[in-house]
Amino acid sequence: MDMKPELLVLQPDHEQSIRQAGQWSFPRECCGFILGEVLADLRNVVLLIPTNNAREESAQSNRFAIDPVEFLKAERTAQKEKLMLLGFYHSHPNGSARPSAFDLEHAWPWYSYVIVSVRDGAAEQITSWTLNKDGSQFTQETIEIAGQGRSV
Repeated sequence: MDMKPELLVLQPDHEQSIRQAGQWSFPRECCGFILGEVLADLRNVVLLIPTNNAREESAQSNRFAIDPVEFLKAERTAQKEKLMLLGFYHSHPNGSARPSAFDLEHAWPWYSYVIVSVRDGAAEQITSWTLNKDGSQFTQETIEIAGQGRSV
């Protein structure tokens, strides 16, 4: 099934925050929530909410999990701010900015999944993906940095 990729619009400070979170948590995966609004074919990011990686310590270098309590808090923040939960971000320490098989197994359709590659503690490529409706594969979204006319 071919799905038209959407556009995810980040503010410059959002891009920087995701990159920094990946660097600070290295060699463990960082994770967090992406809140914003859907406008036609684009998702406008308004707020990022970092959260702790709830995976057991031994699995934090190649997996992330979000505590259900933190998920509920993010949902409440979205409601309070009149925003939507658009998706999640996480890092791939010493890995590519492409979804892993684990990501595919645990993702939900519609949401944006932003991944930052962090090599030896330095953030590199950042990408965004949505899971197709049938759950079989990801489609890459274009990330645009607002006000800079550039895509990453």
